Amino acid sequence: MPDRRQHRGPHPEDRHLFDAVAHPRLLAAFSDLCWLLDRGYAMTSSLKLVGDRYELAARQRLALERCACTAEAAHSRQLRLCSPGDLAGRAVYLDGYNVLTTVEAALAGGVLLGGRDGTLRDMASMHGSYRKVAETSQAVVLIGRTLASLGVSEVLWYLDKPVSNSGRLAQLLRTLAAEHQWNWVVRIVPSPDHELQQSDAPAATADHVILDHCQRWFNLARWVVEAHITTAWILDFTKLEQRHLSQRR
Repeated sequence: MPDRRQHRGPHPEDRHLFDAVAHPRLLAAFSDLCWLLDRGYAMTSSLKLVGDRYELAARQRLALERCACTAEAAHSRQLRLCSPGDLAGRAVYLDGYNVLTTVEAALAGGVLLGGRDGTLRDMASMHGSYRKVAETSQAVVLIGRTLASLGVSEVLWYLDKPVSNSGRLAQLLRTLAAEHQWNWVVRIVPSPDHELQQSDAPAATADHVILDHCQRWFNLARWVVEAHITTAWILDFTKLEQRHLSQRR
């Protein structure tokens, strides 16, 4: 069946699965999952154990999987995180779909997940195909304006060649860059992960594989969302955990 979505918004069940009533159970599950990961247990088996214990739905388990990591991984990622002030006069390389879909989801009211490593991740799934939605152009412009305000000298977008419609998105990116006089290069490559892991320039991504291997990275999606999309629906597990601990004191 063709993808006919017009928005990158919330799943019909998300309001129930991630509302305030569900937060205590999700937080407990998140804490238990991180505890297991910190002690060397595998994600797959740990997620099943925790998901079964707290009777979590499939999308709730997916949310935990996207947010959890070991304390060691979170610390390592933070050590290599660029601050906004580090980017002036520098090139930044984007994990294109990773950044774009998160900003699209924020604009469309989809739930965004704040992970243990400080990133924001969306719940969208492309299944090998990308479809332009109503929020796409606005999301690209917000990304562009944010990077321009940070004084970035050049932006290199990497798009996945195996994902259908990458060519159409590349043309849209080039058109919007020309309209705003942004110094952008768009490349369609077999594996953005490989390119970004090898790059000397900061990588803009929330992909955990890239984050664990790149030299430097910038939390671009989170920066765009917090600066420009005040209505974004963010479920930040780390902030929930900190709030819970402070209330217990």
